Amino acid sequence: MSYVVGLTGGIGSGKSTVAELFAELGVDIIDADIIAREIVEPGQPALAAIAAHFGPGVMTASGHLDRRALRERVFNLPQEKAWLNALLHPIIRERMVAACAASVSPYCLLVVPLLVENNLTSLCQRVLVVDVSPDIQLQRTVKRDSSSEAQIRAIMAAQASREQRLAAADDIINNNSPDKAGLQREVARLHRHYVGLAQELKGKG
Repeated sequence: MSYVVGLTGGIGSGKSTVAELFAELGVDIIDADIIAREIVEPGQPALAAIAAHFGPGVMTASGHLDRRALRERVFNLPQEKAWLNALLHPIIRERMVAACAASVSPYCLLVVPLLVENNLTSLCQRVLVVDVSPDIQLQRTVKRDSSSEAQIRAIMAAQASREQRLAAADDIINNNSPDKAGLQREVARLHRHYVGLAQELKGKG
């Protein structure tokens, strides 16, 4: 059995940076966003189902999914969003579980932005939350995505609250500071901790 650490955090919290630091230590990274992109590539059954349901308006001329068009189609239509989630979430979950089972590092990191919102904490032995203040989230994301403050605030409002994420956390990385060296030290400390916990579990198995 693989020891799974779930990594989550709000938009702009620095999840990707933290995941990269764990990867540098040899940890297998399973990223829900990458899986979500893979399952709607041309030739995948999910893409055919989306095209059949929403019509050619959500497809590009080259036969790829037009993500922006799809987002706009489902944004204010809860029933359409629910249909899309019902199609994609079980496939993503199945792929994540298979990837965790196939992991060969002492433990694996399952990176899921909506880990708390989609009730996926049961897939993990530990939950690690990258925590930042809402103000810093907003600043970083506006700068990174060149999006308006209003757009970012809407995304933040749709995600779990900071309090909800922290309530689900076993471990927390505070990422308010731009101190990369401090972040590396914290990741290294948690890495040693997780290796120990994984070995403990293996000993019991």
